[in-house]
Amino acid sequence: MAEADKIEIESITSPGRTQWVDRGKYSAMRSALLDVLPQTPPGVSVAIAKQSLLPALPADLFPAGATAGWWLKAVQLDLEAKGVIDRAAGKPVRLFKHAVVGRTAVTS
Repeated sequence: MAEADKIEIESITSPGRTQWVDRGKYSAMRSALLDVLPQTPPGVSVAIAKQSLLPALPADLFPAGATAGWWLKAVQLDLEAKGVIDRAAGKPVRLFKHAVVGRTAVTS
């Protein structure tokens, strides 16, 4: 796979550590995840997010949802590290989009 087909991701749980992954799968999962996450806390559980986004994933990249769980977690941790999404306090993990007002990020 050519370097152009890869994207470097990070993880909120391992600061400073990066990993190169398939750009197409990452982009498809990122788009699907952001489409299902609400703007406000408490957000939705990871299980509900996965159930909601599975139908939107391209079948050629995720046949019958194969590897979707791994990709969901990888994208979730990367987007958290980048400040694109947040998790609400408590269990289970509940995710929502990071609010941005003007140029100032606002978290609730």
